[in-house]
Amino acid sequence: MTGSIPTRATRTLPADYFTDLYAANPDPWDFTTSPYEHAKYAATLAALGRPTYAEALEIGCSIGVMTRRLADRCGRLLALDVAESALDTARARCADSPQVDFLRAAVPDEWPPGRFDLVLLSEVLYFFTPEDLSRIAQHLTASLKPGGEVVLVHWLGETDFPLSADAAVETLIGLTAPGLTPRHQSRTERYRLDVLQGPPVSAPQAPA
Repeated sequence: MTGSIPTRATRTLPADYFTDLYAANPDPWDFTTSPYEHAKYAATLAALGRPTYAEALEIGCSIGVMTRRLADRCGRLLALDVAESALDTARARCADSPQVDFLRAAVPDEWPPGRFDLVLLSEVLYFFTPEDLSRIAQHLTASLKPGGEVVLVHWLGETDFPLSADAAVETLIGLTAPGLTPRHQSRTERYRLDVLQGPPVSAPQAPA
């Protein structure tokens, strides 16, 4: 039926889904040319709470268009994706940014070690089942430095992914509470942008 809602996938989308996607089209979401994407990148950067971040992590960096823009705000940026061809393009795009490292990894099974001041998950949460989102939430709360930020940016249109944008984001917010709390939440007709913040650094106790 025309206009019917597509049947959702019942499992987290596998790495092969993305490998095949990039094999068919090296820029499947028009990241390099879409005015929508570039306006969304600008809004994402504007929502960040600090001018710079010592250690940042980007989950699902794709071909590195946002990665290159985010790199200017980071002392070190680790960017992950599951598709090696996308990472090859991202490495070339960020060749003039030595503070950026790339890693082929599939979260939540392959979460990188270390702790981060910023974690960006842009257009990725709805690829996961609620069970895998629970594991991602555990990784986030364990790897975020005190006062660090988690940025979530997701398209609001209908898909056949395991979750809608609102369901995925609200699930993650619930799973990371009360440790992470929303600091910024906004939405346009096409996407929502949420910034969660970890608890601040604990003040040292005064001597008795």
